[in-house]
Amino acid sequence: MSDHESTYVPKTGVEKWLDTRLPIVRFGADYMSLPTPKNLNYWWTFGGILALCLVIQIATGVILAMHYVPNTEMAFASVERIMRDVNGGDLIRYTHANGASMFFIAVYLHMLRGLYYGSYKAPREMIWIVGCLIFFLMIATAFLGYVLPWGQMSYWGAEVITNLIGAIPVVGEPVLIWLRGGPAIDNATLNRFFSLHYLLPFVIAGCVVLHLWALHHAGQNNPVGILIPKDRQAKDTVPFHPYFTVKDGFAIILFLILFAVFVFFMPNALGHADNYIPANPLVTPAHIVPEWYMLPFYAILRAVPDKFGGVVAMFGAIGVLFVLPWLDTSKVRSMRYRPTMRTFFVIFVLVGLILGWCGAQLPDAPVIGTFKTFILIDGDLNSYLWLTRLATLYYFAFFLIIMPLVGLRETPKSIPATISEPVLSGGDAMTAAAPASPETKG
Repeated sequence: MSDHESTYVPKTGVEKWLDTRLPIVRFGADYMSLPTPKNLNYWWTFGGILALCLVIQIATGVILAMHYVPNTEMAFASVERIMRDVNGGDLIRYTHANGASMFFIAVYLHMLRGLYYGSYKAPREMIWIVGCLIFFLMIATAFLGYVLPWGQMSYWGAEVITNLIGAIPVVGEPVLIWLRGGPAIDNATLNRFFSLHYLLPFVIAGCVVLHLWALHHAGQNNPVGILIPKDRQAKDTVPFHPYFTVKDGFAIILFLILFAVFVFFMPNALGHADNYIPANPLVTPAHIVPEWYMLPFYAILRAVPDKFGGVVAMFGAIGVLFVLPWLDTSKVRSMRYRPTMRTFFVIFVLVGLILGWCGAQLPDAPVIGTFKTFILIDGDLNSYLWLTRLATLYYFAFFLIIMPLVGLRETPKSIPATISEPVLSGGDAMTAAAPASPETKG
């Protein structure tokens, strides 16, 4: 599908004039007519959902920036003023705050889909790498935005995270001073964070264009995980519009209903109550935690006793995603046909949830709690810290050990020769399917 020829024909004089100078209409028309595998399921709708989330975040963020004051003496009050005095300010603010959570829900599901179906394999490595870059920029943008309300959790979250940069040898201290604008978190820090938080969403939008460009060139993956040769495109693909625009539209409506439930009925469910207390450098909260979507990486950070080692582990947990296409040694893309790897994948998802849960707990809190006296476990071992360390080990082992070894040793199921074959046979179980040819394998 990377060699899809343009079928757009300019009709009016304006279209012809524009097409010879800036063929943006041609690009949109070609994208709408792009041959798309006809077996894509609803896991492939999160790309459109993510695009919508980005538009919502940028639009609401621009409006909020008109009223926000990036000053330590006035930031908290300006947020309260937005909520109380600006027409529709509470709706805009809650949409923006919950939009970040919806954004991360969609991106985690989008990435897990890509991991399950092997969407990172050749020739789609750059699609995956640019996607990982977008994910990293999202985390940075979300952290910067979390500081802006200047509540207790905002201030102390910034204190904890920026201090980690100082643990980097040689360059850590100068970078920390530059980021904060001084030796401590103050007005200069808030101004820097506001400026970067406003800028990065537009950088993300640029990366999304690169992501779509790479996708347009390499073509869509599919649940079966096979490449579609030219002579099969007519039978195994359909135009993106109207088939998948309608499907994406239906999924977006369902997603917006979930979004609306949080915005209108429980707008603070995903936030922290301490952030409604003005920042006070002299009063440390009982438990400093980031937003829920950063909790797995925060747990990995705390799992390592050494401060610098924790920073390396936390950034390594994101960095390992960038080299994923070269860690997976299997010739088969989709885990539909890799039962052994599918089991490890399910465990990986559970481990991610465990890391998120552990990140929200005190490190030395007992795991077993009231049942501790009935179970012969030493008190030092019965804590979230050790559970976090075990989950962290599996997280890295999944990418660095399990994925390479299983890919070499497992025997996958037979792969259909075409996309249409599983549909016509009534399911994915290909009892009589021949092994896939090199052209159809990953």
